[in-house]
Amino acid sequence: MDVYWLEQTEADLPEGIDWLSEAEAKFINGLRFAPRRSSWRLGRWTAKLAVAAHLNLQDSASTLARIEIRPAPTGAPEVFFNDQVVAISASLSHRNGRALCAIAPGAVELGCDLELIEPHSNGFVDDYFTAEEQALLARRSAADRPWLVALLWSAKESALKALHAGLRLDTRSVVVDPLATSFDPYEWKPLIVRHAGEKVFDGWWQVADNFVRTIAAAPRLAQPTLLEVVANVPDSSPCDPGSRNLVRSR
Repeated sequence: MDVYWLEQTEADLPEGIDWLSEAEAKFINGLRFAPRRSSWRLGRWTAKLAVAAHLNLQDSASTLARIEIRPAPTGAPEVFFNDQVVAISASLSHRNGRALCAIAPGAVELGCDLELIEPHSNGFVDDYFTAEEQALLARRSAADRPWLVALLWSAKESALKALHAGLRLDTRSVVVDPLATSFDPYEWKPLIVRHAGEKVFDGWWQVADNFVRTIAAAPRLAQPTLLEVVANVPDSSPCDPGSRNLVRSR
């Protein structure tokens, strides 16, 4: 099965919010704190563009306003278009002015996560990582530790999202095997995450631009394909599916 991804930054955001639905505009205007408003807005922008590209829709403001990402009772995102649910599985993540969206057709247990590569204390590793993961880190050099810690943590987050549980579950209930411990920037590599010794998620990881990106899913998904979008197409422009189609994998 295929999986697609898109990443946007705060620099990609338009100034207005006319691309939000009425309900979304009401919600964001009710958020008290600017950082929360900014991250929520960026996440919705990224998800709407990803859905529009996948469905070959115009990415004009009026079309994006008809796409909504609503939380299910579990908190997992659900995709709607014209108030009708769309058979797309989606996952969102944002960190440090960036947002990542992963989507797959149909009903898929899907999670994605975006993590900044930065130092973490030994206490962080002791508290949140399993014995197997700690042993993996102990075998690696000090230079590898920051990105490898980010990778393990990110893959845990992705798997917990795929379980529709998030951090309500103990992070040590999932064990990450990155399958490889070296990388070329922008290259996707496979990983496996095992939940409590039973549920197994196959996934992918990528390191680039001082960030780690992970996607975990069941059933197994093909290597992620990057969505190409052309933002802010005028409403009067004809829809050109070729300009927004799934055109490259990176």
